[in-house]
Amino acid sequence: MRTARFRRTRRASTAVLVSALTLSALAACGTSSSDDSDGSEPVGSSDPATPLDPKAKVTLTIDCMPPAAKQAELKEWKEDVAEFNKTYPNVRIEGRSTPGQCLEPPRFTAMLKAKSQPDVFYTYFTDLPQVLDNDGASDITAYVNDKSVPALSDIDPDVLNSLKADGKLYGLPTSNYTMGLLINRKLFKDAGLDPDSPPRTWAEVRTAAKKIAGLGKGVSGFGEYSAKNTGGWHFTAQMYSLGGDVVDASGKKAAFNNEVGKQVVENLRAMRWEDDSMGKTQLLAWGDLQKQIATDKLGMFLAAPDDIAYMVQQLGAKYENFGMGPIPGEKSTLAGGNNYMVKKGISGDKIKAAVAWLNFKNLTVGKGQFDWERTKADGLPVGIPQPNFWLNDSKAKDDAARIEHATMPVENFKSFMDNPVGGKAEPPKAQEVYKVLDNVMSGVLTNEDADVDKLLAAAEAQVNQVLANQ
Repeated sequence: MRTARFRRTRRASTAVLVSALTLSALAACGTSSSDDSDGSEPVGSSDPATPLDPKAKVTLTIDCMPPAAKQAELKEWKEDVAEFNKTYPNVRIEGRSTPGQCLEPPRFTAMLKAKSQPDVFYTYFTDLPQVLDNDGASDITAYVNDKSVPALSDIDPDVLNSLKADGKLYGLPTSNYTMGLLINRKLFKDAGLDPDSPPRTWAEVRTAAKKIAGLGKGVSGFGEYSAKNTGGWHFTAQMYSLGGDVVDASGKKAAFNNEVGKQVVENLRAMRWEDDSMGKTQLLAWGDLQKQIATDKLGMFLAAPDDIAYMVQQLGAKYENFGMGPIPGEKSTLAGGNNYMVKKGISGDKIKAAVAWLNFKNLTVGKGQFDWERTKADGLPVGIPQPNFWLNDSKAKDDAARIEHATMPVENFKSFMDNPVGGKAEPPKAQEVYKVLDNVMSGVLTNEDADVDKLLAAAEAQVNQVLANQ
C-alpha cells in the first residue's frame, strides 16, 4: 500500500489541478509533448543497448516535478536539469507539477485510459498490472544495462523484480520501503522501557503497550488503522510479519482465514479490550496515528521510515523523539515503493533519454536524489534509512554519506537497520482487498463482542469474489 507513507499507496484522494511547467536550463515555460512529432531528431546508434548520443535532440515530458510550494525540492530539480544538460545539452526536460498528491488514483486511471500520460510517468510498484492492462508502458529491458545505468548491478534485485512482468523490465525505481515498528522514544523512557531496544515480538509489543498506556493522560501504547483501506493494509503487514499471506500463491484465493489470521485479530482484540492499551478512538486512517505519536499521545505503530520526515516537516515534531525497530515477528515485512515508467510508443531516442535522466536523477550515488550534502544544505532531511535499494559498494558509499550529512540521530534507527527483514510485495488487487479487510480491523477494534471467526470468514468470501474478477 503505502510508499510513502500513505502517499505511496493511495493515502487519500485529493482534488488535484494539473499544471504543465516546462524546465529547460532553469527556465519555466512551454507545453507538454508525448509523441514523436516534437522535433526530436534521431542521432547515433539505433541499437537500444547503446546509451543516448549527447547530440540527440529530444524533448521529454516528466510528471511529479515538485510544486512551487516545495521550494527546496523544486530548486534541486532545476539544478539537476541544468547539470543533466551539461552532458545532454539537446535534451529538453518538460516537468509537470501536481500541487497536491503526485499520484492521485482516479486521475492516474483516467490518464492511462486516455493515453495522456507524459513520456516519463510516475507510478507505485503495485501499479504495473494496471499500466500493462492499459498497454501504457514501454519494455525498456534492452535499454537498461551497465552502460546506461552503471550502478545497475548494485540495485536490489527484489526492487527491480517489482518492475518486471514476464521477465521484461518496465520501470526504474525512485524509492523503496519496508515496514517496521515506529516508536516514541520519550514515552518509552517515561514507561521505563529501553528505546534502543524496541519490541521484537508481538507478545513484547503487547507488554510494552500496557506499560505505555499506564502513563495515563490519554496516552495509548499501540495504534492501528481500520479505515480508508489502511486497516487492510496493516492487517496484511501483520500477517506477513508472522509468516502468513493474505492471498495464496495462485493469486486467486484468500489465505488469511486460518490460525495466523486469528492470531493477528485476537492479539488486537486483547490489546484493545483486555489491556485498554490502544485508546478508545478507533476507525483511524493514515495521518491520525502520525498526529498522535508526534504529540506524545502514542507509543508505537507500524510504519515506514519516511513517516518520520513527514511528522517533522508537516507536524512540527523533532527527529530525536523517534526510533525504529524491525517489524515484530520478523518473518517478512510488507515492502513497496515508487518508480518511473516510459510511455509506450515513443521513439528509441526518447527512451534512451528517459533512462539517462532517471539514471542521473534517481540511480547514481552522490548525485540527484542521493546528493546528501546538498539535501542537508537545502534544509531537507538526511539520515532516514530509506529509500535505500543499494547493495555492495553503492550501499557502503551511500550509507556513509547519509551518516556524514545526517540531520537526525541515525543511531535511533540502529535496531531497524541491524535487523533487516525480507520484504514481500502487496497482494494482487491490493486496494480492493484492503477495503474488505478494513472490516476485520474495524470490527474487532470497535466491538468488544466481535466474533473473530465470522469476521474472517466474511472477509474471505468477499476477497475471493474480488480475486475472481481479475
